[in-house]
Amino acid sequence: VQILGQHLSIRGEADQDYIVGVAGYVDRKMREITEKLPVASLSKVAILASLNIADELFKERASRERDGESITDRTARLQAVLDRLDQVLTEDPQTRFAHASAPLPPTSLPALPVMHPSS
Repeated sequence: VQILGQHLSIRGEADQDYIVGVAGYVDRKMREITEKLPVASLSKVAILASLNIADELFKERASRERDGESITDRTARLQAVLDRLDQVLTEDPQTRFAHASAPLPPTSLPALPVMHPSS
């Protein structure tokens, strides 16, 4: 592979296309640094590019963690609804009828517009 004009032989367990893709990404990040900052040292460019890539990684991990927590919360709420539904369906029919005639709790859904027949 070539990164910032330097030819490197890379061996790994991943397939060649993957390795070339990763190397291309690192090359782009290093080129972004050299275009934005007048850094003469290749090692400084590599360090700055590494910090930028690590920043992306940390942000992505945090995002996935937040998404995972959100999914866990939704799953718990759905499970509670399913448990309650199962409980109602297995109750005595007389008790189930009493639940059905009880007023429904208020919802957070918007009110539907009233439809009138056209004349």
